Amino acid sequence: MDFEQETPILQNGAVKSSLIGRTAHNMSSSSLRRKSDLTLVSKVRFGCLRLLLVNLQEVILGTKIWFLFPAIPLAVLADSLGFGRAWVFVLSLLGLAPLAERLSFLTEQISYFTGPTIGGLLNATCGNATELIIAIFALSKDKIELVKYSLFGSVLSNLLLVLGTSLFIGGIVNLKRQQTYDQRQAEVNSHMLLLALLCHLLPMLFPYVRGSTHVVVAEALRLSRASSIVMLVAYVAYLIFQLWTHREFFEPDKELEVYNDDIVQEAPTIGIWSTAAWLVGVTVLIALLSEYVVATIEDVSKSWGLSVAFLSMILLPLVGNAAEHAGALIFAYKNKLDITLGVALGSATQIAMFVIPLCVIVGLRFLSVVYRQFLGKLDELRLSVAELPFRT
Repeated sequence: MDFEQETPILQNGAVKSSLIGRTAHNMSSSSLRRKSDLTLVSKVRFGCLRLLLVNLQEVILGTKIWFLFPAIPLAVLADSLGFGRAWVFVLSLLGLAPLAERLSFLTEQISYFTGPTIGGLLNATCGNATELIIAIFALSKDKIELVKYSLFGSVLSNLLLVLGTSLFIGGIVNLKRQQTYDQRQAEVNSHMLLLALLCHLLPMLFPYVRGSTHVVVAEALRLSRASSIVMLVAYVAYLIFQLWTHREFFEPDKELEVYNDDIVQEAPTIGIWSTAAWLVGVTVLIALLSEYVVATIEDVSKSWGLSVAFLSMILLPLVGNAAEHAGALIFAYKNKLDITLGVALGSATQIAMFVIPLCVIVGLRFLSVVYRQFLGKLDELRLSVAELPFRT
């Protein structure tokens, strides 16, 4: 493919084209991207080599945290050579940070070719792909507590740490300026979070119901699955509301400061087939590092003297959303609260209404096994208690 077909026209270091399918998640990650100077690359004569160099420069060097990429092969090497589990854990966490940002970049690139609707759907399902992949690997290894802690920590991180810090920094920096935001977007996300709260709380009330332990556990499990289906249906309705019926509520400004205060209108920087190939490769690397994290977190917890709950609720969400968290702070600093609220509330909504219910549905078979094991332990406990008078 020719070089001119793969890359857009650059003027003053900024990409000029139409703004397609942008979301707060993408714009937040965009704040960590770098300008691409393709002057030297464009002088390469061989088309295939030129295309490869363009892809490497856009995907690998196109982020300000590119220096964390060496952590990926180091994590693989540390695991292969049998280094300490703590080294594998730390290197995997460092490698996940740029991969999560690049995943957002690649889904955005695809949206330029598929249109705003499909692009928005990809963003709505892949925005928290790192947390989802970690959760699925944890489910496959029977680590339910890790799943609960990491996803709950993601929601708390977005609502408390990211949103609170962004509002605090934005208020201090823009003390003499009025801060405004779109009330309709905030209300939609707040209502979705309230629905998620009610659906998550309802199964937790069953332990307070008097009755047989078998019945209480079985009904709580059924209600949890039913609530997950309700949340997934509500999330699909939310996507229809966001992408079709009321798209104007969620459309960003036509001119947006993204690259060093240059007014930039986005365009694809690599071809669709290159984007698809990179997307598959990045997803595979995220899956690999997620497996390392899940496999080593308990050993790291013992060696560091920290609980698995702390590592799962604090460290994992910070690493998985590092790029968009930093972007939310940057846009709050620039007095763009719409993007900050869109990142914090939108990401929390996606975790609560999509990722958590999906994990419950994916783990149905495993949860049934756990339920039977739990009932078996209850029966053993009852038998041992019943035999106590005879033993005395």
